[in-house]
Amino acid sequence: MVEQPASPALLLVGGARPIPFSLDMALQALSQAGSRGIRTHVTAPASALAATPAVAAAAHEVSALGFAPPRETVEWAARRAADGEGFDAVYALQEMAQVAVAETARAVGAPGNPPDAVRRVRTKDVCRAALAAAGFPQPGFRLCADAAEAAAYLRESAGPWIVKPRDAMGSTGVSQISGPAELPAALALLPGSGPFLVEEFVEGPEFSVEGVFLDGVPTVLAVTAKEKTAPPFFVELGHVLPAELPPERREEIERQVRSALTTLGLRTGGFHVELWTTPAGIVLGEVHARFGGDWIHRMLAHAIPGLELFGLVFDDMLGLPTNRPALEAVRGAAVRYLVPPPGRLLAVDGWDEVRAHPAVLYAELNAAPGDRIGPVHKSGDRVGVVVVGADGPAEARRLALELAESVRFVTDADAGTGADAGTGADAGTGADAETVPDRTPDVAAGR
Repeated sequence: MVEQPASPALLLVGGARPIPFSLDMALQALSQAGSRGIRTHVTAPASALAATPAVAAAAHEVSALGFAPPRETVEWAARRAADGEGFDAVYALQEMAQVAVAETARAVGAPGNPPDAVRRVRTKDVCRAALAAAGFPQPGFRLCADAAEAAAYLRESAGPWIVKPRDAMGSTGVSQISGPAELPAALALLPGSGPFLVEEFVEGPEFSVEGVFLDGVPTVLAVTAKEKTAPPFFVELGHVLPAELPPERREEIERQVRSALTTLGLRTGGFHVELWTTPAGIVLGEVHARFGGDWIHRMLAHAIPGLELFGLVFDDMLGLPTNRPALEAVRGAAVRYLVPPPGRLLAVDGWDEVRAHPAVLYAELNAAPGDRIGPVHKSGDRVGVVVVGADGPAEARRLALELAESVRFVTDADAGTGADAGTGADAGTGADAETVPDRTPDVAAGR
């Protein structure tokens, strides 16, 4: 009797955060692994596993395990490998789990990014310095320990400036200031008390580049156009892909991003790189050794027919045979977030019609009458989302905006914006208020 080779084993570190797009990504990753005969083992803190039972149910095995600091995952995986139960691939969706993935992959002999390269891109000032040293245009910045150092940098540089955490995500603690008088309020928004960045503001349209490493080479899947709230906060309101760019500008963007990723030492998995286009050229922003959030994975799957985004990564990591589709976006997709003005929500009209629209790939509403809607300072303050697919990006953007604006939010007059307000197109401003409570969202998905 011929002994059958063992199925390859995948360790998914961090499982999923209990937010819808994270769950969707995790479930797709586990499904695409399963269809390839890959055994999956999910690790996450016990609280995260309890909050995401669908992810635990989709995996072959589950272990309650933290990933920050990375040592716990590394030592656990090394013990399993010593007992003959190793992993052929190690992967994570979460930003904060990427260092644990890199160190664990190295410890068990699985393919992965060098840990030093992941730490480099995870630490914003170190990444900026590395790119600047290699000749890539970067905004001026300073890593500051306290308000005095930040004030000194403001005196020495040209504003306006961005104040941001050194290694957070989701626009948490990010704000713009125009002078020293605004510095105390910006510092109060920072999470924690560690070092933070102050950097010169870059004026220009913002984009992100989505892609995957194949045989160690960065391959661009799409360039995404981004829309954000007005200063002082920069929360993403919408994305459209592929971005409508002249071919020469798109090629320049792709060339810069591929070169930067190679310079930074990344070589495995997915990537999501932010940048601005300015009259002086392309200025690279933050670099992530993971796929982008905000439903970009759903948009890519529509724009590139036949794409299995996570399966593409697993095929590459494990050297599996593949019938890879043409990796070119031939359709358009867009996402639009719902951000009504602050106030006590009295009613929501038009949501059922949005959910039923045939172009909707996913729709979620996480607010109900009685909730207090707060101002939009970070990604978690958005109350809903509509993701649409279309034949092209212009049509996708039009549809997403039209559907978002068709949702009518009726609020009381406490926020000073009147009793009847909407829509999903503009961010609210105003005094601090309670945030929307956690609840099971009203969701439509998967056309």
